[in-house]
Amino acid sequence: MGISKLDKASIIAIKDCMGAKKNEKILVVTDTNKKEIGYNLYNNAIKLGYQALYIEMPPWEMHGQEPPEYIADIMQKFDVVFCPTTKSLTHTDARRNASAKGVRVATFPGITEDVMIRGLSANYKKISALTLKLKRIMEKVKTVHIIAPSGTDITMDIRGRKVIPSKGLFHKKGESGNLPTGETYVAPIEGTTNGVFVVDGSMSGIGVLGTEKIRIEVKNGLAVKIQGKEKAKKLSSIIKKYGKNAQNIAEFGIGTNDKAKLSGNLLEDEKVLGTVHIALGDNKSMGGLVNAPIHLDGLIKSPTVYFDKKMIMKSGKLLI
Repeated sequence: MGISKLDKASIIAIKDCMGAKKNEKILVVTDTNKKEIGYNLYNNAIKLGYQALYIEMPPWEMHGQEPPEYIADIMQKFDVVFCPTTKSLTHTDARRNASAKGVRVATFPGITEDVMIRGLSANYKKISALTLKLKRIMEKVKTVHIIAPSGTDITMDIRGRKVIPSKGLFHKKGESGNLPTGETYVAPIEGTTNGVFVVDGSMSGIGVLGTEKIRIEVKNGLAVKIQGKEKAKKLSSIIKKYGKNAQNIAEFGIGTNDKAKLSGNLLEDEKVLGTVHIALGDNKSMGGLVNAPIHLDGLIKSPTVYFDKKMIMKSGKLLI
């Protein structure tokens, strides 16, 4: 009997993406919703001859919510940690502290079998090259200006901020990122983002928007007005619940994965080549100053992007 497509995806994650070495210890932290994927990663780690441990917990309520302290502690004692969970552990102190100790961490927020199989069949050498190329360009940029057919027109200052390439190959001590992946992102300087962005692809915690759009007005780095129908009201109530830090413009990112498709799962959606995303909430994980218990990405389709007045993307097509 041959191995399944999910087994293949898990093996790529372990060997290629994380570059797990012979004597390294692997931890899988999952929840009851994602246990099939969690157990598949664990099982393949064992079959490949690694020492591995499997931990399953109940799903959390929000992206960025901290796991229990005993899980946060144990994450620091392994070489490689996989986190296939319903809600993201990317922007948590648990993940940040493990990374600071040199642990390589892959987070899979909201992962499904389809997304795992599709996203991990991509050519990560190619994705890595494009992601790193974008990083080198973005590092020299002061102002980003994004416009899009849906009504987006927004500018932000990123000068001096660390540009992060989520390239899918996490081989060095302390490296971390999503799997599947493919994006280059940055935390704009707090208080510098102004204009309007219209989310017309998908939104964290809400899913694919379809014909609905969410219009977000931004003043001095904060989302001050959210307009639209039911989905906009839902986003508005989430933001209100978490206060001013949740209004923060936390991230600007560009997707670099040519295999990713718009599926309603932000883990995959924000990696789609030809899209950009802007996030609200926590940016502490990416070199910003705002620590919030949520991080919500909104996807913009067919954007035109200027780096210091130079067009680098036209209607969703990268020009680099």
